[in-house]
Amino acid sequence: MKKQDMNRDWIATARTLSQALPYLQRYAGAIVVIKLGGHAMGSDEAMEDFARDVVLMRHVGINPVIVHGGGPMINAMLERLEIKSDFVNGKRVTDAATVEVVEMVLSGAVNKRIVQAINRQGGKAVGLSGKDANLMICDQTDPELGFVGTPSDMDATVLTDLFANDTIPVIAPLGAGRNGETFNVNGDTAAGAIAGALQADRLLLLTDVEGVKNEAGEILTELKAQKIKDLTDEGVIAGGMIPKTETALNAIDKGVRAVVILDGRAPNACLLELFTEHGAGSMIRAD
Repeated sequence: MKKQDMNRDWIATARTLSQALPYLQRYAGAIVVIKLGGHAMGSDEAMEDFARDVVLMRHVGINPVIVHGGGPMINAMLERLEIKSDFVNGKRVTDAATVEVVEMVLSGAVNKRIVQAINRQGGKAVGLSGKDANLMICDQTDPELGFVGTPSDMDATVLTDLFANDTIPVIAPLGAGRNGETFNVNGDTAAGAIAGALQADRLLLLTDVEGVKNEAGEILTELKAQKIKDLTDEGVIAGGMIPKTETALNAIDKGVRAVVILDGRAPNACLLELFTEHGAGSMIRAD
C-alpha cells in the first residue's frame, strides 16, 4: 500500500473515532443484550470478529449480555444420535431424549465456543444458562410440544453481579420448570425476557436479514410499535420475521428502551448500530 493511501486510511479511522465519541459517552454504563444467531455463529472468523466487538463494547463501559441459539448444531447432533423428531404445526416436539441433547449442545459446545472466543480477545466471559441462579423460570408452552418453555419468572441478580465484576455473561436459552424440569426456550424469546428483566437500553437481534422491510422491499430504519402491528395485519411482516417483531414488542412492553433487528452477516454490525449516526437494521421503539 502506498504511503499516501495509508495516510488516507489513518485519517478516515481518526475521523470515525472522533464521530463515535458522543455515542461512546451515550452508552457508558448501558446494558445491551445481544441475541447471537445465524451467520455470526457460523465460521470461526465471524465468531472472532463478533467476540472482538463485544470486548470493545465492554472496554468502553457497556455491559453486554450474549444470548445465543444453536438450532443447526442441535439438528446435527440429533441426526448423529439417530433421534427422530416429531413436529406439530411446524414446531419440533421436544421430548425427554431431545431436551437432553438440546442442553448438552447449547450449554456445552455452543456456549463454551462463544465464551472462549471472547476470552481470546481479551474479555472475561462466563457461560451459563437460564437454569442457573433461577435466572429464567418457565411454564410449559404447549403440552403437545413437550419440554418447550415460556419464561414466566425472571431473576437477573446473577447478571448484575457479573457486571460488577467486569464479566460478560453468555447465556444458553434453557429454563428451569417449577418441578425441576428443563425447558428449551426459543433464543429470541429468551433474549427478550432477559432484556426486559434487566430493563436493558438495547436489545440487538442479530439475524440473516437486513431488517424489517416495507411493501417495496426497502429497509425500514425506525418503526413504532403500532406500525409493526399494522404491517403484520397487512401481511407485509410475515414468516420468520413475525416472532422477531413479537419479541421486540414484548421486550418494549417490559421496559426495554429500543430493539434493533439487524444483519449479523455485516462486519461490525453491533458497533455500527451503537456508535454511528446512521446505525444498522431496523430500530423498534414504543409509540
